[in-house]
Amino acid sequence: MSRECELTGKAVLTGNNVSHANNKTKRRFLPNLVNVTLISEALNRNVRLRISANALRSVEHRGGLDAFLIKADAAELSQRARLLKKQVAKKLAEQPAA
Repeated sequence: MSRECELTGKAVLTGNNVSHANNKTKRRFLPNLVNVTLISEALNRNVRLRISANALRSVEHRGGLDAFLIKADAAELSQRARLLKKQVAKKLAEQPAA
């Protein structure tokens, strides 16, 4: 499992530790990933995702998982999230017609 957010694409960054003597050693900046269960209202089911804490705040700000997925760019999303986005879009397109 890669250290990458499934919704925002936020991943590991690299940089340097810089000592007082200005010695530089390589280090990794890891994203703050959390396992969460989000509710999709359109699909009427729970979805388990591994997302960053920042993405969790964004999902809440946009009004839920469905709203976040509809507005999100598909290039940033993981394969599972892209599939969810398609399912949500299809379900939302069916609702007004019915």
